[in-house]
Amino acid sequence: MVGLKDELLKSIWHAFTALDLDRSGKVSNDKRSVLSHNLCTVLNVPHDPVALEEHFRDDDEGPVSNQGYMPYLNKFILEKVQGNFDKVEFNRMCWTLCAKKNLSKTPLLISDEDAFKVWVIFNFLSEDKYPLIIVPEEIEYLLKKITEAMGTGWQQEQFEHYKIALNTSREGLSAWELIDLIGSGQFSKGMDRQTVSMAINEVFNELILDVLKQGYMLKKGHKRKNWMERWFVLKPNIISYYVSEDLKEKKGDIILDGNCCVEALPDRDGKKCLFLIKCLDKTFEISASDKKKKQEWIQAIQTTVNLLRAGSPPPHKEARQKRKGLRQKLLAEQEELERQMKELQAANENKQKELETVRKQLEAAAARAAEEEKKRLQTQVELQDRFSLELEREKMVRQKMEEQVAQKSSELEQYLQRVRELEEMYKQLQEALEDEKQARQDEETVRKLQARLLEEESAKRAELEKWHLQQQQTIQMTEAEKQELENQRIIKEQALQVAMQQLKQLELERKEALEQYEEVKKKLETAANNTKSWKDKVAHHEGLIRLIEPGSKNPHLITNWGPAAFTEAELEQRQKSWKGKKATSE
Repeated sequence: MVGLKDELLKSIWHAFTALDLDRSGKVSNDKRSVLSHNLCTVLNVPHDPVALEEHFRDDDEGPVSNQGYMPYLNKFILEKVQGNFDKVEFNRMCWTLCAKKNLSKTPLLISDEDAFKVWVIFNFLSEDKYPLIIVPEEIEYLLKKITEAMGTGWQQEQFEHYKIALNTSREGLSAWELIDLIGSGQFSKGMDRQTVSMAINEVFNELILDVLKQGYMLKKGHKRKNWMERWFVLKPNIISYYVSEDLKEKKGDIILDGNCCVEALPDRDGKKCLFLIKCLDKTFEISASDKKKKQEWIQAIQTTVNLLRAGSPPPHKEARQKRKGLRQKLLAEQEELERQMKELQAANENKQKELETVRKQLEAAAARAAEEEKKRLQTQVELQDRFSLELEREKMVRQKMEEQVAQKSSELEQYLQRVRELEEMYKQLQEALEDEKQARQDEETVRKLQARLLEEESAKRAELEKWHLQQQQTIQMTEAEKQELENQRIIKEQALQVAMQQLKQLELERKEALEQYEEVKKKLETAANNTKSWKDKVAHHEGLIRLIEPGSKNPHLITNWGPAAFTEAELEQRQKSWKGKKATSE
């Protein structure tokens, strides 16, 4: 009953939506009442006008909404339908209400009766959603059926072009657009109106009236045993036979069920192509016009009996259900595919974001490393500049002091031989002190160089450990990321090798600095020993006691070899003494 209600509701939907609206934009109560009365009449359901007034509520959403006309239609009309009504008359009543308003005014190749049959077929093949449309797959099925009934070839390529044009603009056609398509003759070129009409009628009989097969055959009477020509019509559970194909005078029915069977009979009594239909209460002998017709009828009747035994619907209804199920399955698969594509797209976007984040992190790390290298180079340049400046300053001080020493040496040449010998010993002492100072300066320089090399070695080790950690993290990435980061890893490995070489070079330089430091230290010890030795020698010299007598507390002079052995006042006194001796000698 659910399928029957759906079929009835489609025709009622066409009739209801075709009703004229009043000034408020709604269907008037009188027109609803007339429609309900006509529906009750054709469906053989008692009409209750009082129930219409009590249960109906206005609704702008049409007859298939949850409110308004739908509750009344279900409760007081559709639920009371028993199936004992004429479907053609019911559809014709609904067609009369909607055809005048919606049927195209353009001249068509088909008659109004053919248009009515196409409209009924549309209601059978359309989707169960509103507004009603017929999808391209069902349009192709219907056009194929009509083309086969006309006996012409199916133009698949032409329909594919039409289907592509249709899919780009909409999901399907309405009933009136389908009538215009068939009535335009686009897929029945070269066929006259009568051929097209006969083809539509044949498809209508099969799909709507459930006519599985029909045609003239001879039937043997039960009483007179005479043979009479009859028009036989095979339906899913009955075979009706008429005087002629106009179906006006019905002569009887053959009720079919799962217990019936059909058998071929040999030719006899001058009759050929005989077969027998056995039922529970009667047996019918029938003669077909030729062997082909006989085989077709036997096969058709046997197929119908088999369907009755299996409880299956007619072939065209079962095929429609399969097509609908297949479309639903394809739609579900398409939705699932779209959902998976969206998930893959979202995952891909997330992956791209992660890769972009990693790329930015790598760029930031590279920028930081470059900045640190720049700062290190800048610091190194500043240290070199400072060292060069200090070295120049020390050279100037040394040059100045050397000039002073040269001047003082020229004055000391005027001393006696004994003083010269003492000066020679004193000069040797100064050279020893200079060696000691130079050794100390070399030691300080080596110590600074060693500290700088240690700092660079520590920085390189930290950078090496950082690159090594980044390399370990990079190795732990997915195989897809390894391929992408392979070039970066090679560059880092090359940089790592360069850093290792630099580190080894720094190690060698540090070892050389240590060796230099040890040599300077040994020189310093040697110089200290020499200084001590020279001091002992000077202590035993004849005039040394006078030179190291306690003098004034004034600050001592600083020479290029360290503190002087006499004060500035003593130096002035000595100069005066030397000048007096020089004047006396002259």
